[in-house]
Amino acid sequence: MMITQTIDGITFELKEEFDFSFLAEYGKVFAVFDRQDSGYICFGVQNDQGNLFIKVAGAVTVYSHTRPDMAIQRLQSTVAIYEDLRHPTLIGIIEHKEINGGYITVFEWFEGDCMGRQYTSHEKFLTLPLDKKFKVYEAIVQFHIHVNEKGYIALDFYDGCMMYDFAVDETRICDIEFYAPQPVINTMGRMWGSSRYMSPEELELGAEIDERSNVFLMGATAFQLFGGGIERNRETWQADERLFQIALKAVSVSKEDRYSSISEYFEAWNKAMIE
Repeated sequence: MMITQTIDGITFELKEEFDFSFLAEYGKVFAVFDRQDSGYICFGVQNDQGNLFIKVAGAVTVYSHTRPDMAIQRLQSTVAIYEDLRHPTLIGIIEHKEINGGYITVFEWFEGDCMGRQYTSHEKFLTLPLDKKFKVYEAIVQFHIHVNEKGYIALDFYDGCMMYDFAVDETRICDIEFYAPQPVINTMGRMWGSSRYMSPEELELGAEIDERSNVFLMGATAFQLFGGGIERNRETWQADERLFQIALKAVSVSKEDRYSSISEYFEAWNKAMIE
């Protein structure tokens, strides 16, 4: 059973009614995102200073099987991650606090589209000119070099974590809640994430997930951006042969065959770009 609620003329669906009166202190709601399976419901809010993105845990959302108390705990745990990994490419966290029956995190608003395959903007993104894709990719890799320098491992990164503003050609990364401090051991078997981006060790119980796992992630991201996808074939690759071979080495099945670090990988990539 679903119920509908309306705030500032915006209607959305939940499984149970929830008190969102706290949103009024942040401004007027102009957008709602109620279809995620994360257990969160999110709002775009406008005030005199600009726009905000507010993530709410505690409401019983339509498409999630996560209990509200678990969603609250997970959202609370993400705060330290966003604060530790602050970076120009990462959506910035502004504040966080308990509310009646839940918890919220407040982020800066980014006027862009999500690049996830479930959105129509995904296909538009894939048809960007090659030079613009290179800039997007550079922003992604530079952020993950920063992640490693901060002692973290990227987990559950995929195109749904990428946002792009087509008007000004800017990239942001969001939804990094599963990123974790090193060391990371696979205690699940199949970990969270899209198979298009996951290293073999993210499917192997007891395996260590380390920087070489994130080298694989960067190579897999290159194949998603520049063609070939999970098949990683030369025929659909849009960039030149040297870059193809560098990305292919990054996604080697064996860790020992990959680059030893994201920085080493990116150095090889950049060298090939200017030669």
